[in-house]
Parts: sequence; structure tokens; C-alpha cells
Amino acid sequence: MRIGLLTPAAYPCGGRVSQAQAMDQETASFDDLLETMKHCSAWLREADVDFVLAGSVAAWARGGPAVCSDLDFVVRPADSERALEVLGAHGLRTERPPEGWLVKAYDGDILVDLIHDPNGLDVEETFARADTLSVMSVDMHVMAVDDVVVTKLEAFEEHYIDFVGVLSVVRALREQIDWPQVRRRLADNPFAIGFFAMAEALGVAPGQRAALRRVDEPRIRVTTT
Repeated sequence: MRIGLLTPAAYPCGGRVSQAQAMDQETASFDDLLETMKHCSAWLREADVDFVLAGSVAAWARGGPAVCSDLDFVVRPADSERALEVLGAHGLRTERPPEGWLVKAYDGDILVDLIHDPNGLDVEETFARADTLSVMSVDMHVMAVDDVVVTKLEAFEEHYIDFVGVLSVVRALREQIDWPQVRRRLADNPFAIGFFAMAEALGVAPGQRAALRRVDEPRIRVTTT
């Protein structure tokens, strides 16, 4: 799937974020980011490291806007170090941050996150839900749109709430989102609850009652006369 490029903006791409990380990110050209994606995916594939394209680039691959300043891959925990070594062997600067749920590589100014403990997701279920899509003529596993939305909303905390990026993604992909399932998965997340209320008021998301009624209704109705 090929999507026209839009002007990039520096929005967090999924997973956990901190306010400092969001403020310090440098926005690279989206064309350059896509080139990094092609190279990294090829190197990982050649090394037999399975991965899922995640975050806002996954949303873009499904028809969303180009609103991302870094690149996210989900890898299995057992493959995390191997994936980092592969990228390092091809000249990327590598980093093992103290957070413990990801490792990082840098292709110049472009940050590549290798996430082995995605926020709000089970890794194996993430792989199972991913679809194989052609992204810039390269076949790869792409994160399910519901998982993209979940990770974005799970990333927020009291000191960092920015709905601008996730709203643009949801607006573009709203017909692909399983709203009842996403609501259920985020039922205990206060930031998600606030986001859904805003999205409903803007006409982006269906009302909760309508969405739940639609999923609970039988697909076949039998009437008698």
C-alpha cells in the first residue's frame, strides 16, 4: 500500500514516552525515515529476526497521516539483543536505555525503537494480529490498527498528554478501528476515556452505546409472522 507523503510532525509514535523524550526528539524528513525503515527491515529479515512494524509508521502504512519522527519495531524479547546487534553491524549507533522495555538504534537523527515489551500488548498476540502488507514495496508484518491505537493511548500519563497525533491517526483510520474492542481493552484507562469522549464530540468515534449495541446485536435476525 502506497500513501502520499504529508508534511511530518513530531508526535510520539507509540509505546511509553516521557515528556523529556517528546521534547528532545528531532524531526527528520519522512522520506529519510522511510529509507531507514526499508534498510532496517531488510537487515532484520536477512538475519531471521521476526518483527512487526509498529507505531505511527504502521498507521501510515494502513492509510494514516505521516506524523511520525521515529521508527518503531516490535520484536520478541529473545530477539531484542540480536536485533540491536544486527542494526549496529550495519553502522547504526546503538543504545540500551535503563527503562528495560526497549533498545534503541540511531540512523543519523532517526531513532529506531526495538520494543520487546509494548505497553498494553502481549507480544505473541501482537504478532498474531499483525497483517503482512507491502510497505514501500517491502513485505512486512504491520501492527493491527487497534493495537496502534491502544499503544498510543496507553502511553499517556499525567505529565504527558497530547491527543493531537493520535487524533489525526484515528480520524484517518476510523473505519478500520474495532471501536467496541478498543474501548473494552482501555476501559480502565482514564486518558483513553477522555480521548473517546472528545472523539465522539468531534464526530470521529461512534457513541459508546451505539458501538456496543452494534457489536452485541446478532448478525442474523429471525422474525415470525
